[in-house]
Amino acid sequence: MSRPRLGIAVLTMGNRPAELQALLESVARQTLPATRIVVVGNGSPLPELPAGVHGVELAENLGVSGGRNVAIEHLRACGDVDVVVDLDDDGLLVDTGVFVHLASMYEADERLGIVSFRIADERGRTQRRHVPRLRSKDPMRAGEVTTFLGGGHGLSMRMLERIGDWPEKFFFAHEETDLAWRALDDGWRVVYEPSLLLQHPWTSPARHAVYYRMTARNRVWLAKRHLPAPLVPAYLVVWALLTAVRTRSWDGWRAWAGGFAEGVRESGGRRRPMRWATVARMTRLGRPPII
Repeated sequence: MSRPRLGIAVLTMGNRPAELQALLESVARQTLPATRIVVVGNGSPLPELPAGVHGVELAENLGVSGGRNVAIEHLRACGDVDVVVDLDDDGLLVDTGVFVHLASMYEADERLGIVSFRIADERGRTQRRHVPRLRSKDPMRAGEVTTFLGGGHGLSMRMLERIGDWPEKFFFAHEETDLAWRALDDGWRVVYEPSLLLQHPWTSPARHAVYYRMTARNRVWLAKRHLPAPLVPAYLVVWALLTAVRTRSWDGWRAWAGGFAEGVRESGGRRRPMRWATVARMTRLGRPPII
């Protein structure tokens, strides 16, 4: 394909104006200019934005999934974007060649659907949860994976037209895995490329009060939406056991149990189980869809 045109999407809740400004400055310094840049105020007003940056203010917080879908629709309506690049509003592009490299990857591979950036803090440390594969502590190991990092990534617009956008009911937690599983089942490649760096503060996902509930509910929805029937109980049992071992807080465990029950009771969207060939492909990539 010809050199793809990049559209940059940033969500903000209005509580990080200095970080947002620094991110947009780092976007402007890229040697390959973005075709479009949109900032979505997710239930919050936006600060004054630099010239050429489009702002969309939402009356309510639609979550990560809903807010990013608004950004995609905005970029899609412009008609001149081939790859959507989602960036966290407190991230920073340190290298000015990130967009050039990303565009070259998509130009060279028509089946490249998702590219995951490496996330590291200002000291160069990458948290284990930011390495999108099992049994790997090396954040510099590139290659195909079965999920990706929400903080910084590229999404093919052609892929999104085929598989659909973000799962809005998820709000946040595991929305990347939902999208990645659909991409893999449609034959697209999901690649982790550590040379594409997004600098990001060292944080814990449990800093969000609803983390445990959303995590449990959305895992159940993942299984119900995408796994072949025999794998659904296996996936949920494995994650229930892992949660029991990892969770140190009674309040966290109680919230997780409530979210799990909510996921069982309610629908997370249309069920479309992946093919067994996709299960085999994910297993070859090192992460069978039971963990």
